[in-house]
Amino acid sequence: NVYAVMNIISFVFTIPFVVFTELPTLADTWKEATAESGSNAILMNIVVSGLFFYFYNETAFAFTSHVGAVTSSVLNTAKRVIIIVVSAVVFQEAMERNTVIGSAIAIGGTLAYSLTSKK
Repeated sequence: NVYAVMNIISFVFTIPFVVFTELPTLADTWKEATAESGSNAILMNIVVSGLFFYFYNETAFAFTSHVGAVTSSVLNTAKRVIIIVVSAVVFQEAMERNTVIGSAIAIGGTLAYSLTSKK
């Protein structure tokens, strides 16, 4: 599985940077976090979040291999726009002008791609 091997290699190469940048503040941050929620809840959230992220990316990798990189990229862009718009509606937040323009461009691009790919 290429994706799993890439993740393992990335993890190994990331460890030195994380240790170098985060180690000085790790103890204090951990104490603050565990004082609020407890260490079991934090560890469970870290593990579950990591697993869901891995499975999401594994699925995206497999999907891309079936439909192609361009189609996957276009659909991913459409997904992000839909999430932005639905979040604005659900949380009753006004979308700024640039957000509306960007969403319209992305939706228009997705529409154009879907129309031209049918030919």
